[in-house]
Amino acid sequence: MSLFSPYICSMQVEQSLKNYINGELVEPLNGQYIDNVEPATGKVYAHIPSSDAKDVESAVQAAEQAFPLWSNVGVKARSEVMLKIAAGIKKYQRELAAAESMDNGKPVALAELIDIPRAHDNIHFFATAAEHFASESHHMENLAINYTLRRPIGIVGCISPWNLPLYLFTWKIAPALAAGNCVIAKPSEVTPLTAYLFSKICIEAGLPKGVLNIVHGLGPSAGQAIVEHEKTKAISFTGGTKTGEHIARTASPMFKKLSLELGGKNPNIIFDDADLANAVATSVKASFSNQGQICLCGSRIYIQEKLYHKFRDKFIAAVAKLKVGDPKENDTNIGAVVSKEHFQKVLNHIEIAKDEGGQVLFGGQAVKGEGRCKDGYFIAPTVIEGLQPNCVTNQDEIFGPVVTLNKFKTEEEVLALANNTKYGLSATIFTNDLKRAHRVAENIDAGIVWVNTWLLRDLRTPFGGIKNSGVGREGGFEALRFFTEPKNVCIKY
Repeated sequence: MSLFSPYICSMQVEQSLKNYINGELVEPLNGQYIDNVEPATGKVYAHIPSSDAKDVESAVQAAEQAFPLWSNVGVKARSEVMLKIAAGIKKYQRELAAAESMDNGKPVALAELIDIPRAHDNIHFFATAAEHFASESHHMENLAINYTLRRPIGIVGCISPWNLPLYLFTWKIAPALAAGNCVIAKPSEVTPLTAYLFSKICIEAGLPKGVLNIVHGLGPSAGQAIVEHEKTKAISFTGGTKTGEHIARTASPMFKKLSLELGGKNPNIIFDDADLANAVATSVKASFSNQGQICLCGSRIYIQEKLYHKFRDKFIAAVAKLKVGDPKENDTNIGAVVSKEHFQKVLNHIEIAKDEGGQVLFGGQAVKGEGRCKDGYFIAPTVIEGLQPNCVTNQDEIFGPVVTLNKFKTEEEVLALANNTKYGLSATIFTNDLKRAHRVAENIDAGIVWVNTWLLRDLRTPFGGIKNSGVGREGGFEALRFFTEPKNVCIKY
């Protein structure tokens, strides 16, 4: 029988999830729970702990007890345990993909192809990267040698979002654990299921008690308690810019280390010398993967005027082939958006675009599901043109299956347009001119730039944004540096 069978094979029975504290699955101390709704059906299928500061305090105490051993056990021993956890993710990949789809609304096929394999890779990568993490030395000729020690920070808080639940949950906790820290983690209350199942994998893999503690609940109660606790020394957060601002206001005066990966309003730039077929296919993926609910989605598409009409026609033809429907069906391309609240927000943004003079070329409406999905939160992929650069639709992060098409003449013009937002997370450029690719990549306001591709990720590279898209970098040794404190030692000859 599957480790997860009560939560995957018997989904018609409402279940109560539990916190993972001190190596055990425990109920919230206040006995309170939150409804968890399946986006594709609009129905409650589980209840999650509505944890508060008392649960966080229990988790901190467990982490305090675990830290001396975990931080000093040695990188090889930590790596071995983490590799067992990675193997557990692979072992239960199908069950985790089904849970991720049910919790988030994304197609099962997408979760099985991208989300769960990436969660495995996150754990595996940092388990092995920690063994190659080297310290620096600086030689003062005929005088002294300096070397840098890096020690784990202690107890750290990791707060992850709902759009890529296990993918981004593991992206945060993996480097923290590999570096020798103990973690208090809070997954999104909207999509808690795979984090809960992950706690079962940790138990099966033999992760020592208290090293990782998972506290479920709302941001203002559980999340705030993690951020403001005096014993959490660093906070890694992915989510909305407004929440990031609030976290910074709380944590910065307490001198905590902060890594904030926030919103994006990413430009997708297509020059007239681009490979049209690749530009269309990749732009469709960059626009509507995960229902457009990825911070890296290219929601503003800029097309050079000579190519504009050809691209527009082929792009709309490709979008028209996308199937919106039941996430369980193998041929579904676009599932349900994550919640009723978000469903209404996205539809409201489409109406705003119309009021701003935008012409809806495709989509623009809710899609009525069939059968079990008749009450689900489905929205057609929506393509809009004719909007001004400074309008709300081209400035605000909608975070749904909505993109705008915009025409430009020159490289200088499109750079100004692309940089004309408060965000600076990512950008995608399509061109066969190598010099132009380098030039535009250097001058665009973004922490990540793709050329002739999208979402091609090497886990060794730094990840993060500028301006209102965040503070700090994740990925590779950047993440291991964040989760450690450097100490210089100077020895005179």
